Amino acid sequence: MKGRKYMDFSKHLIPVTEENCFKERGYYVWCGSLAKQSDTYYLFYSRWPRKSGMSSWVMQSEICIASSKSPTGPFKHEKVLFTKQDTDSWDRDCFHNPCVIEHEGEYYLYYMGNYGKGDFWSHRNHQRIGVAWTTNGDILGAWQRAEKPVLDVSEAGFDNLMTSNPTVCKTPDNKFIMMYKGVSDDGKMPAGGAVVCGTAIADSPKGPFKKTGTPLFINPETNWSVEDPCIFYYEDKFYCLVKDFQGYFTKTGESSTALFASENGLTDYKADEEHPLAFPREIKWADGKVQKVSNLERPQVYFENGKPRVLCCAVAADEEWNDTFNLQIPLDF
Repeated sequence: MKGRKYMDFSKHLIPVTEENCFKERGYYVWCGSLAKQSDTYYLFYSRWPRKSGMSSWVMQSEICIASSKSPTGPFKHEKVLFTKQDTDSWDRDCFHNPCVIEHEGEYYLYYMGNYGKGDFWSHRNHQRIGVAWTTNGDILGAWQRAEKPVLDVSEAGFDNLMTSNPTVCKTPDNKFIMMYKGVSDDGKMPAGGAVVCGTAIADSPKGPFKKTGTPLFINPETNWSVEDPCIFYYEDKFYCLVKDFQGYFTKTGESSTALFASENGLTDYKADEEHPLAFPREIKWADGKVQKVSNLERPQVYFENGKPRVLCCAVAADEEWNDTFNLQIPLDF
């Protein structure tokens, strides 16, 4: 596949306005994934209290739903879907990284959950991937969660410490591919080993998911390789947007988002030689201004009528995380 040309993703991003920025007073807002029901669009997002500090996401994040008549906003908060519980469940303390898909009239939400002792690393290393689903097709109605993680850690390998950052894509033959972030305990603890991605496949959106066991997107220069994948299928190929911590794959030398493509969606991902950079950490505004931001990550692509229509990204405008929001970027495909 050397020299094979894929899309130049950056050319499809349309400049944004303030209406495309979803914020909530008193909260850090992060992670966004879109779904449509009837004539309403729903944004599934993560939030946690500002008074607790930025790094408390791993202990206090909850998943909420906001609504709009447009997939690019403005959105308004509707309800808290999942939050901290007084139980001994595997996901009792944190709900984060929402990714929602629709299948046969029902909605399926994949997320990261955890429990811990109140410190960052115990919660981080107990991260696992869960799934929840609607029981009558109503997004704002009742949801049911699986009692156990839908994707747990492996007994050995690149993901035997933690799993998180789920993204799920329905294939043309109605199977379901999950891509996720995995970390092993093969490294100095508590951080562990390389931060990479893996894939798994299932016949049902509820699983069980069978892992390929192949680590993806390995940066030979550092353990902190990639995270926040987003997998989607378009025009006979699987694509993946992924946060490239060091700009190794994008060839920028700084944190940015890379684009990979694959024929099978599981293991053969390659970056385009001409257009490996999907987008840098900057926002292009409709008035012509370009704003460099500290974080522009956790991409999620929303499809409508068979084409990518919106790119959702989590944004921290400054290094102190004083301004965080979910950005819905219109796409022109």
